[in-house]
Amino acid sequence: MSAEGSADLATVAGGLGHLVHLAGVPVTPERSARLASSILLARPASVDELYWLARVTLVSTPADIATFDRVFRQLFGGLWDPADSRGDQNAPPPASAHGSDALARAGDDRPEGRPSAPRPTLVGDSTSDGGDDDRTESILAAFSPDERLRQQEFASISAAELVELRALMSRLALAPPPRRSRRAARHHRGAQVDLRSSLRRALRSGGDPVDLVRRRHRTRRRRLVILCDISGSMEAYARAYLQLLHSAVGGSRAEAFVFATRLTRVTKVLRASNPDHALYRAGQLAPDWSGGTRIGRGIKAFNDGYGRRGLARGAVVMIVSDGWERDDPELLGREMERLHRLAHRVIWVNPRKAARGYAPSVGGMAAALPHVDRFVSGHSLAAVDELLEAIADDGRG
Repeated sequence: MSAEGSADLATVAGGLGHLVHLAGVPVTPERSARLASSILLARPASVDELYWLARVTLVSTPADIATFDRVFRQLFGGLWDPADSRGDQNAPPPASAHGSDALARAGDDRPEGRPSAPRPTLVGDSTSDGGDDDRTESILAAFSPDERLRQQEFASISAAELVELRALMSRLALAPPPRRSRRAARHHRGAQVDLRSSLRRALRSGGDPVDLVRRRHRTRRRRLVILCDISGSMEAYARAYLQLLHSAVGGSRAEAFVFATRLTRVTKVLRASNPDHALYRAGQLAPDWSGGTRIGRGIKAFNDGYGRRGLARGAVVMIVSDGWERDDPELLGREMERLHRLAHRVIWVNPRKAARGYAPSVGGMAAALPHVDRFVSGHSLAAVDELLEAIADDGRG
């Protein structure tokens, strides 16, 4: 794609996300970036398909659909320049807009959540001025909803789709909540007075402490620790979650472990910049791949060897497993209780949770749940959004 097409892509995604945000929908910059990424992977044949691509990317609750529809109709119905309104969502489109009033009336007659199909002159309309045809066709070629891949369960993803999934997962932001560090830094609004620095500065004013030097504690992200089940029952999901482990270790302060019948630390090998090499090395490092499931023994090995030595203290610990335990579930319950006392929060990701009629009645899952802060499915890329929110949650709400 040309540089001009990339610039237009950023304008479309950023402008639409910004206007929807101004209208009252909580659209974050991350969602706008996700829309731009989806555009690079998709090819909608009409503005109606563009509508659905933007809606599933920017809108998170049904209550915001009507507001999103109104902004989308304004933007793509009359093709007004976002700069003309200067951020005012109530500003009318300019006089050069084509058919915006008729579009609004047509949209009101349609069912809620589905806008009318406008005839824009910006996106792929053959009736537009000829000078912009090549440019708009390059923008259309960049649109692509991989919504099917987002909704597809990880267990049914093919090898080719796994490569596409890797590119999408590399853009995910795994951001644990911040914590207050014990170290303090100089800050003009700090609550603490740095006596040594204040007395040294007082020498400039004849010994009078006219200007006090203040300090306050720094903040830093909590450590993220991920333990992924690679037993036979989780093999199909483990392929996808290894991609997430690689992204987490490479982009944040994270530690990664895999387990089946034994625990293996894979943080170092996953830090390799080449994802193919990193994932291959991780698979070679774990000799129990697709073996039996001894979750309690794996959690105990982590607590004894890493957790109580500081790796889990104050950290966000994420366990990816279906909870099918071959050993005594009581061992898993005891070790999960230990882990919960050490960690800031414990998140359990069970892809089986999304199945209809699922109940956490399996012995291992039932023993672990009382010591879990968040229980999510994470069975698809769309479901990973809930996982990202759980990781970022500081637990105060």
